[in-house]
Amino acid sequence: MPNKSPEMLPELNADEPVSGPGIDLDTRRHQIFPTLSESDVKHMLRFGTVRQFSDGDWIFRAGQTSFGLVLVLQGQIEVSRYDGLGNTAHITFHQAGQFGGEVAQLSGRPSLANGRAMGETEVLLIQPESLRALLIAHADLGERIVRALILRRVGLLSLNSGGPVLVAPRGHGRLHALQSFLSANGHPYEALDPEHSAQAAALLAHYQPKPEELPLVVCPDGVVKLNPSVVDIGRCLGMLPQLDSDKVWDVIIVGAGPAGLAAAVYAASEGLSVLVLETRASGGQAAASARIENFLGFPTGITGRALAGRAYVQTQKFGVEVAIPAPAGRLLCDTYPLQVEMCGSLQRLQARTVVLSCGARYRRPSLANLRQFEGKGVYYWASPIEGKLCKNEQIILVGGGNSAGQAAVFLSTQAKHVHMLIRKDSLASTMSNYLIERIEATPNITLHTQSEIVALEGDEEGLRQVRVRHAPSAQETDYPVCRVFLFIGADPNTDWLHDCGVDVDQHGFIRTGFDVTKAQCRANFSQGVYPPDLPERAALETSVPGVFAIGDVRAGSTKRVAAAVGEGAAVVAQIHAFLASLPLTQA
Repeated sequence: MPNKSPEMLPELNADEPVSGPGIDLDTRRHQIFPTLSESDVKHMLRFGTVRQFSDGDWIFRAGQTSFGLVLVLQGQIEVSRYDGLGNTAHITFHQAGQFGGEVAQLSGRPSLANGRAMGETEVLLIQPESLRALLIAHADLGERIVRALILRRVGLLSLNSGGPVLVAPRGHGRLHALQSFLSANGHPYEALDPEHSAQAAALLAHYQPKPEELPLVVCPDGVVKLNPSVVDIGRCLGMLPQLDSDKVWDVIIVGAGPAGLAAAVYAASEGLSVLVLETRASGGQAAASARIENFLGFPTGITGRALAGRAYVQTQKFGVEVAIPAPAGRLLCDTYPLQVEMCGSLQRLQARTVVLSCGARYRRPSLANLRQFEGKGVYYWASPIEGKLCKNEQIILVGGGNSAGQAAVFLSTQAKHVHMLIRKDSLASTMSNYLIERIEATPNITLHTQSEIVALEGDEEGLRQVRVRHAPSAQETDYPVCRVFLFIGADPNTDWLHDCGVDVDQHGFIRTGFDVTKAQCRANFSQGVYPPDLPERAALETSVPGVFAIGDVRAGSTKRVAAAVGEGAAVVAQIHAFLASLPLTQA
């Protein structure tokens, strides 16, 4: 995909208004921009390096500088937001005892803001690895620092700015895909419509992109990409680091859902080196939940996205390397260390153990033109982005599980009316009772039982009409609906494991522990081999030694967030036991 250097940007109007931070600075300023005490600063000094800057020097640059924390010792830093198009907006001044940075600095990703020295300035630079050590060594100080970093990211997210700028006409299918990817990963961005933004129009006039080259994406460092893939975006933002094929990780975790994130946090906190590979975004399918109300410790509920965001920050605190988007293509088990080959490349990553928490893929109904409308009227999750799209519209939601119920309730606050379709005659056997009661109490949700979509109609711009059949009467009804949300379950994501020979059941879910032993006993008995000579296997270990499976992808698992987190914690003890059993030449 072609890239353009910052020097090739056209002359743009840098005076277009840019809003300030979108959280309440008056009530939370003491948490967002805390001033540390002399005692706090003294603790921090041994974790960093003192540097001097002259008046006007850049200390950090948006999209360019990768660092940990910058603590002001003398002088001050002016912090401003920069969007790659030349627009800047003052955020704050950091005085002595205050620090610069946000969540990205925990992992050394590029800065999302500019920082310039005001007068002669002395700072303490704390690199990411040392910053993580500081957070763990001084828990109270670490709590205040992490809270500030998170709130600063929340401020940027509330503006949808501070990251890349997406340029395309409103409703463009690829624009929605990139917005969804960035939103799911908790990364700020700004979307400009050339019909309403002079800067966006000037950018299109300069590059004159073909239709297939939209959207344009301006990275924070000013580089312009034409219709980039999510991999291009990941590299642009530092979400997809260069991975060393020669390094041998203690654990490679495939999948960053609740199970994978829990395993990463527990493993890294116990000193293991951990790499997490994720195809789309941290949180998995749980992140699409509008509100999880039965997760222990959250009596008022928590959104799936918020839960995933907190878990992700924990992984960064303990030094987990998370690569997004980084789909695994093959698992190779004929050599040791084990190898994970990346999808779309020949790069192979090495690990002493591999944890499969790769979850499931969204199930698609058998509709001839379904893919034509994906991202342009058909969606598999319901985030605030999709909520805005269906403002004051009638929509159809298909599915009868908890995720479908949560999505229906959320979308009912945005849409004019939600038509909920299920194939069964009631929700009783598939949905929690509290959600059923809430749906029944929501006046703009209509439940259509024993019903399904039989046809989608529209054009290149998107979906226009949906035909629904009521099975008992065979009656078909056309709805003038432009948005359909599909929550009809998922299939296990295990096709890529065939080269390794990981044992799966008849539905494709991964067998572990005693289920593996039973399956091998049956196979041996059918071949006249009895009694079988089978090695002892840990409860979450697959048929391949050193390969473990947790979460939704595991056969017999309880498909609940709490159960997934529990398995993620439990697998770490089994990993330690496996590593301890290795010969010294392999350990």
